[in-house]
Amino acid sequence: MLKPKVLATRVIPDSGLEIVARECDAVIWNEEIPMPRSNLLESVRGIDGILSQLSDNIDAQIMESAGPQLKVISNYAVGFDNIDLAEATRRGIFVANTPDVLTETTADLAFALLLAGARRLSEGVDHVRGGKWLTWGPRLLLGYDVYGATLGIVGLGRIGRAVARRSRGFDMRVIFYDPEAVISAEEAKWMRPAANLDQLLSESDFVSLHTPLTSDTDHLIGEAALAKMKSTAVLINTSRGRVVDTEALYCALQAGRIAYAALDVTDPEPLPSDHKLLGLPNCIVIPHIGSASVATRNRMAVMAAENLLSGVRGQRPKYLVNAAVNVERTGD
Repeated sequence: MLKPKVLATRVIPDSGLEIVARECDAVIWNEEIPMPRSNLLESVRGIDGILSQLSDNIDAQIMESAGPQLKVISNYAVGFDNIDLAEATRRGIFVANTPDVLTETTADLAFALLLAGARRLSEGVDHVRGGKWLTWGPRLLLGYDVYGATLGIVGLGRIGRAVARRSRGFDMRVIFYDPEAVISAEEAKWMRPAANLDQLLSESDFVSLHTPLTSDTDHLIGEAALAKMKSTAVLINTSRGRVVDTEALYCALQAGRIAYAALDVTDPEPLPSDHKLLGLPNCIVIPHIGSASVATRNRMAVMAAENLLSGVRGQRPKYLVNAAVNVERTGD
């Protein structure tokens, strides 16, 4: 019996890669950088399933190049804004992701960035490595207290709630902005909704972004939003780079209109090494490692592999994103 043909656009952890290699006739892109568009267009021809990454733009052209036998696109991520979901659904192609598994790991990193920005850790490391540490100083690298401060969370999904839970250990006041969020009676005891985004921005000492990228949230944090934040505020972004207007953020940081930014995601991504944002001492940028723990990435790999296998076998993946996909194709 012929094995289904699949394309893995990057090497994922062995826990998932071994499943794919064992069960499928797999083409695997082994380079460290994402597969170039021209290679992707060629490599998908005749493929039954794609195991994709956020860095892959899986649009109508890619689906057309693959051919009508393409059954599934399994994204190795929670987000799926890199996939034309409407087009995949129209073509009867399953789209699946890896939800829930990275919630706590990403929340850990978001809070680590919050602490790093508050206490200027990146500057402290540079100070020591640059040979500038001469003695203890009463005014050296003064930062901002986290304990008892106000945390504003934009987007109260799974990760936003997990960050909020972590803040309780620091006795923080928590407010959130998410028009669709419903909180429990227990949660209402220690966090409350802001009337609007402007109120959250103006009251918060720390603003942590956890919203998906949509047409409404594209550049949600731009010049006007940044102008409403405290001059002592720290902005943390572990959502999507385009939620923040990079140019507006640079100007706000340079002018001291906000104190600090700590970013796991950027626009563009990756950020060029000579980008002016990287020259600012009050900005921490790390390379999109929100889910980068050994345990989490292994679990993601297994989920993505199992989604892929279900799809190429004509079965609904467990973590199906486009529930409206044509069921006649699957025989459900």
